[in-house]
Amino acid sequence: MLLDEASVTGTANIVMAAVLAEGRTTIYNAACEPYLQQLCAMLNRMGASISGIGSNLLHIDGVKRLGGTSHKMLPDMIEIGSFIGLAAMTGSALRIKDVQLPMLGIIPETFRRMGIQLEFDGDDIVIPAQEHYEIETFIDGSILTVADAIWPGFTPDLLSIILVTATQAKGTVLVHQKMFESRLFFVDKLIDMGAQIILCDPHRATVIGLDRKYPLRGIRMTSPDIRAGVALLIAALSAKGTSIIDNIEQIDRGYQYIDERLNALGANIVRI
Repeated sequence: MLLDEASVTGTANIVMAAVLAEGRTTIYNAACEPYLQQLCAMLNRMGASISGIGSNLLHIDGVKRLGGTSHKMLPDMIEIGSFIGLAAMTGSALRIKDVQLPMLGIIPETFRRMGIQLEFDGDDIVIPAQEHYEIETFIDGSILTVADAIWPGFTPDLLSIILVTATQAKGTVLVHQKMFESRLFFVDKLIDMGAQIILCDPHRATVIGLDRKYPLRGIRMTSPDIRAGVALLIAALSAKGTSIIDNIEQIDRGYQYIDERLNALGANIVRI
């Protein structure tokens, strides 16, 4: 099977069907995200025969039956990246525990290129409080571009976090959303809050960092989707004044009990 698109869910469905099918199944252009790797590793412990784990070419030899196993789920890498951006935007010190660091790919390094200090303590990420963080430039001095790509590239679900984090950084970054449509159509809310962002087209936005000289201001806004919603929540937590976010069901889809967890860290969030 050749997948037209390296779909995580599509690959997972084929793998789960193929482990009990007769004969060998080969998947070309398979997704290889950590979620897929852990699924394949778990199936192998249950008696499946899958090779090529972590690559875009999977071979699955069907078996008659699977047995039981024990398995520990991976942490949500999107949530980990969101908390990194949150710490930077609010100037807070934060420890994110048990992140399964080897499975995060280039996510930590991408946030470091935004000027955010990250320290690794065992399997924890420690973000110290930073008054300022400065975006890197390319080696020739040109503006940094952060773009999404299929794994092991930078996950598109964290581009909104990069974008909102850049609004209070020192420097300029071009955010290029290649993989999905309409993911940047929340920047108008950030502009209303005082951010300096140029929406070049539906897939590209240039963010001019304010270096905390001009704090964002609280407004009323609507969450269009999960990732934009949490980006707006991060903006609201760093803004001056009160913000109201409507359609929070979108945020709840990806971030369970987010208000309670952030309030435990010192946020002031009221669910209306």
